[in-house]
Amino acid sequence: MRSVVRVGVLGCASIALRRTLPALVEAEGIELTAVASRDPAKARDVARRFGCAAGGGYDSLLERPDVDAVYVPLPTGLHAEWVGRALAAGKHVLSEKPLTVDPDTAQDLVDQAAKAGLWLMENFTFLHHSQHETVRRLVADGRVGTPRVFTARFGIPPLAPSDVRYRPDLGGGALLDVGVYPIRAAQLLLGAELQVVGAARRLDPARGVDVGGHALLCTPSGVTAELSFGFAHAYRSGYSLWGDRGRLTLDRAFTPPPTWQPVVRIDSQDRAEELTLPADHQFRNTLEVFARSILRKADFGPQGEAILRQARLVDQVRSSAQRFTT
Repeated sequence: MRSVVRVGVLGCASIALRRTLPALVEAEGIELTAVASRDPAKARDVARRFGCAAGGGYDSLLERPDVDAVYVPLPTGLHAEWVGRALAAGKHVLSEKPLTVDPDTAQDLVDQAAKAGLWLMENFTFLHHSQHETVRRLVADGRVGTPRVFTARFGIPPLAPSDVRYRPDLGGGALLDVGVYPIRAAQLLLGAELQVVGAARRLDPARGVDVGGHALLCTPSGVTAELSFGFAHAYRSGYSLWGDRGRLTLDRAFTPPPTWQPVVRIDSQDRAEELTLPADHQFRNTLEVFARSILRKADFGPQGEAILRQARLVDQVRSSAQRFTT
């Protein structure tokens, strides 16, 4: 049985160069074999930087017998094509989030992976940071009492005008880029039975994409999730859970650097407490989870269902939202 997953990379996106590839070089149970790009010179430069082969074009990389899995950091609108082609080539896939722009395509890819016996993973790295397990334990221990309201915010300043996230043909827009994080976090803290109650999206008519929005979700028992996201905001990345005995708050919930020591704040009627947690490396953790899932032949069923729940909730937010223009 192979003890290491050999990975090829389709594309030299910023997130790959800044975060994923450095972590991949450090992670256990996984190794970087080759990187491909539409620009051969760029692929060679990246290969020299990270000590791997330059895999030529995307199709050439998928044909390599020394590649067991591929990482897909391409623009969202290209995920479906190349994830599907990678699965058809017999490769496991780690795709940047969101996996697709619609739930039907997500269903097709999940079905394709399951039928082929391959592991397909949507790259929400924040899920693999230990701070969230600490939060879940504190909630289970009754530190905020019975949860009533979950709030989450993820906003970033305006992007460069040429950024692909402003291009509707490539799956751009704030909901698909940053809004997916609060939606996924709500499921992490409140469970799998959330439904969208209402939403609003602010559109930029010149670009044809949403640049901000809000969503209200609810569990069957009436716990609400109030979520906000956007491209036209001061940076904010955090969530809080408000219960009948107190409120828990976590800042830098989605994008903490590896050296960041998270602080969980718990406020109750007569006291406030801050817990400083250990730093953690969510990108490295994610890659190691991906590798272990492949090497140990983990049950893909729960993973596939998580992908589909996320895709359906995002689609519900998009389809039910009131639209406003900037």
